[in-house]
Amino acid sequence: MPRTANKPQPLKTLRLGFITATIWANQTEKGVFPNITFKRTYKDAEGYHDTSSFGRKDLPTIAALSQQAEEFIASQNPA
Repeated sequence: MPRTANKPQPLKTLRLGFITATIWANQTEKGVFPNITFKRTYKDAEGYHDTSSFGRKDLPTIAALSQQAEEFIASQNPA
């Protein structure tokens, strides 16, 4: 499969356990704004997969990653 030269790259990827937060630069008419996506990696009989579905036990990890993402964004754009 050919590589796409203009494939967007994340600004930062944060991981805690099996949960990942990825910070993207979202280009708009008013400037660049961060966008954060979360995913959880799990393994089944067919191998490793990612999902955007989370259980109650994942919420503290998502909260911690959200805080880390906010701190990273603030450090990039001091107000």
